[in-house]
Amino acid sequence: MTVGQRARMMKETRAKLLRAARAAFAEKGYAAASMDELTAAAGLTRGALYHNFGDKKGLLRAVIAQLDAEMVAKARAARDRAATPWLGFLEECVAYIELALEPEIQRIMLLDGPAVLGDPSQWPEQTACLRTTTETIQTLIESGLLRPVDAEAAARLINGAALDAALWVAAADEPRAVLPRAVDAFRCLSSGLLKTDG
Repeated sequence: MTVGQRARMMKETRAKLLRAARAAFAEKGYAAASMDELTAAAGLTRGALYHNFGDKKGLLRAVIAQLDAEMVAKARAARDRAATPWLGFLEECVAYIELALEPEIQRIMLLDGPAVLGDPSQWPEQTACLRTTTETIQTLIESGLLRPVDAEAAARLINGAALDAALWVAAADEPRAVLPRAVDAFRCLSSGLLKTDG
């Protein structure tokens, strides 16, 4: 077997495990998802799971990273449709909150993820998101749209508000009823960053 074939097989194995885990975690939840069942669904062994992800928790981290990348792409698409940089920034944040209505994201990322992996604000994906938000806020400050506040502090508060809003929506008995309340309050809070005349 060539190095290229081996690499391709490893990539295919990881993809099969991720697909099976995503389906199992979304349908049954992390705790009820059996490693034997999900490896069988992928047509693989437990050894393949351990080799690629270490354990079930490592597999959850990989599924969350995959979901996060998809969420970022959807949120950025919302940003790119906006008429101005400020509205784009706001729409990107709101899109993130709205994604809490998607059952797969709700269950895996916002309910099981924090229960198993701890505080989402400490996940690697959130660190990258914080960096991007800080850069965006700094650019908006430099363009004169936002008040001259500490960009990292503002980014931490904005990201924290969006994350907490998404967690609230996901955990609510009636997520669709909570969403507009969360989005309205988030927009109101965020608008405090805007520079006012005088």
